[in-house]
Amino acid sequence: MRLLEWGDAPVRGSSDRSLGRRFGWLWTAYAVSAYGSGLGFGALPLIAVRVLHAGPAEVSALSAAGLTVGALIAVPLGPWMEFRRKRPVMMTMDLIRFAVLATVPIAFALGLLGFVQLLIVSVVTAASEITFKAASGAYLKSIVPQENLLIANARFESTTWTAQTVGPPLGGAAMGLLGPVVTVVMDATSYLLSALSVKAIGGGEAHPVREHPAATRPRELLDGWRCLFGHRQLRVLLANSALTSGLLLATEPPLIVLLVGHLGFAPWQYGLAFALPCVGGLIGSRLSPPLTRRFGRHRVMLTTGILRACWPVGLAFIGPGIAGLVLIVVIEFGLILCIGVFMPLLATYRLEQLPPDRVARALSAWTITQRATTATLTALGGVLASLTTPRTAIAVGGVLLLATPLLLPRREQHVPTEPELVADTV
Repeated sequence: MRLLEWGDAPVRGSSDRSLGRRFGWLWTAYAVSAYGSGLGFGALPLIAVRVLHAGPAEVSALSAAGLTVGALIAVPLGPWMEFRRKRPVMMTMDLIRFAVLATVPIAFALGLLGFVQLLIVSVVTAASEITFKAASGAYLKSIVPQENLLIANARFESTTWTAQTVGPPLGGAAMGLLGPVVTVVMDATSYLLSALSVKAIGGGEAHPVREHPAATRPRELLDGWRCLFGHRQLRVLLANSALTSGLLLATEPPLIVLLVGHLGFAPWQYGLAFALPCVGGLIGSRLSPPLTRRFGRHRVMLTTGILRACWPVGLAFIGPGIAGLVLIVVIEFGLILCIGVFMPLLATYRLEQLPPDRVARALSAWTITQRATTATLTALGGVLASLTTPRTAIAVGGVLLLATPLLLPRREQHVPTEPELVADTV
């Protein structure tokens, strides 16, 4: 069977079509956790700054440690989950995140909250999130026909940005009125509701069969990367995705310190500055299928991949007051609009290209690579912000982002057939 070419775009029918009951409950689980994460946007770094009085290096270390150690913990979980039913895995990861986040308000109420605990919470939630995302991606591919994957991923993307539009300002307001850990409680509760939604999916799920139970186990740790690196287009897209997300997220801790610590933005203003632009993500995700039908996947991904790299450098010029708030909103809107179009196409293409028995491992490897890159760049950004200023670190990250479009595929190419693609992974 020939795998789809880079420029192919199997988008058929209306984006309003029903994708079935199982997808509906999976989407519900995704939505409640997305809204919880929106409410808790930046909660741990904000608690570190406002409660524990952490500086740029400590805030960056909080983000970097969660990403690095969480990614290391998740490495063996990819092969482990590949040969297990995905719904129980998703439920377990949701319950773990609920339990570990619940320790934050308890410790705060008892006066025992410390920086080490925030590090542990960050690590455990990061590892659980990687595992959940890989399992849910594999499960999505098993319940949604290939021709509907772009529609499904566009719905997930629109939900993400809707949650980010509504969540941060409400979370910021709740934090100002009810205390610094209230959004953590909301986030924890959302994972409990997500687990219940996954359970409600019901239905049978075939147990994956391991062909070589003992002999292949050591090799399985790297099978996800072998699958990705053996595919020319996925290899390039992984490099682009890792560096782009890494540079974007590496500027977040210095930006928090700049806005909240130096420029005096209140938590609700910080939340509002990053909530309003998320409307761009909702618009972009809705535009992704029709743009693909009209112009083709390759052209749309290349264009939006280039445009999204052009916006973040402007964050280095943010000032105080209303003018600074408006500038953030404009920059983030342009960035998120491009991301909203790009990400459903990337997620769909990735699922189409991955062999069914490698999906969980490859998605886990993809996320681990992104997180490890982000952790490294976040740590470097924190050091740079401490040695210079947060504004300098933001500017350097924005300039480096301008080079990331060089890692996007420039032309449509044929890709290997499925047997050729996985020949070196078995």
